[in-house]
Amino acid sequence: MLQKLSIDQLQPGMFVNNVTKQNGRIKVKNQGWVRTQSSINNLIKAGILEVEIDSSKTIIQKSDDKIEVTTSVPETVYDPTHASVSLENEIGKAKNLYNEAKNLQSKAFEDIKAGRKIEIEPFKEVANDFIDSVFRNQDALACITRIRDKDAYLLEHSINVSVLMTIFAKHLHIDPEIINELATGALLHDIGKIKIEDEILNKPGKFTDSQFDVMKNHARYSKEVVEAAGLSGIAVDLAGYHHERIDGNGYPFGLKGDEISQYVRMISIVDVYDALTAKRVYKDDMPPIKAFKILKKDTPTCFDEQLLNQFITCIGVHPVGTLVKLTSQKLGIVSKSNFKNPLKPCVKLFYSAKHHHYTEVKDIDLSKESCSDEIENSIKPEDFNIELMRFFKTVF
Repeated sequence: MLQKLSIDQLQPGMFVNNVTKQNGRIKVKNQGWVRTQSSINNLIKAGILEVEIDSSKTIIQKSDDKIEVTTSVPETVYDPTHASVSLENEIGKAKNLYNEAKNLQSKAFEDIKAGRKIEIEPFKEVANDFIDSVFRNQDALACITRIRDKDAYLLEHSINVSVLMTIFAKHLHIDPEIINELATGALLHDIGKIKIEDEILNKPGKFTDSQFDVMKNHARYSKEVVEAAGLSGIAVDLAGYHHERIDGNGYPFGLKGDEISQYVRMISIVDVYDALTAKRVYKDDMPPIKAFKILKKDTPTCFDEQLLNQFITCIGVHPVGTLVKLTSQKLGIVSKSNFKNPLKPCVKLFYSAKHHHYTEVKDIDLSKESCSDEIENSIKPEDFNIELMRFFKTVF
């Protein structure tokens, strides 16, 4: 049953369906339960005056701290194979959102160079938009993170890490409020790199000891920048500690073991994965499966083994957006992960490796019993002189 309540009547456990009256212009995009008074206080601070609730979904806090749902309809359980919209319907929104995030990053870098504080609210809004897109169809943004510009690493890396952190957190069933902090912190986790000299930041090859000491400070700078901008808690931890390692050999603070939170352990995995799979002016990109092997090799001294296994599961052995060659000598882009059988995702075929020409685009589900084809290996577009960006724009 839907009913309108003034914000001072809202109680923890109520299901908010919509915001019906407000002073500000905050975007509340996800329906859901408000589980704490703190969440309600945040809505009040944001200028929310009235909300519409669904009283049939109210949850009651019992004396033994367990939650009881009053409705007879079972609460929806998240199914990672489910998408509320198709990839084709979401991909356009995802591309626009990705470009918006890049523009926001550019402005933030300019602000820091000019000695100005960065504005946090736009980053929080983009983080919310990432969450919305991922919950509609996570494959759309995941696909875009695979289509990279080697000259835009500094801009794209943090965006990709934020997208992947959102997907990872969704997979782990983390509370949406926490996911927003994770996505925001990830967007800003490398912001301190703008304070590192270009000749060090973009150096091709190994750092000298003194150069590496300078480079290590970027995480400290990131922490200082986001704290100065007014962030605290999880987002600050991600910015400052994403290079810390379980064995204590990380930097710049030398944290180890239980000093490193689950959320920092998550971003340390995602950060290295995206860096390994990125193509830069001075290094080639690495296939995801090879990046996973390197991460596995450094586990458990550097990375949390259970979290790494979960990350591989949610991203997939052949992540969405990966260019693959099948045993039939056809090439395609992985368009949908298969959580039950990661080696048999859905693929959009568009090229014949045997005859070296483009073909009519065809969707194929490798998990179907009628399908005898399978992935032979992941490949690079330049191996076959394929203009992947042109294909991507044409198909999506």
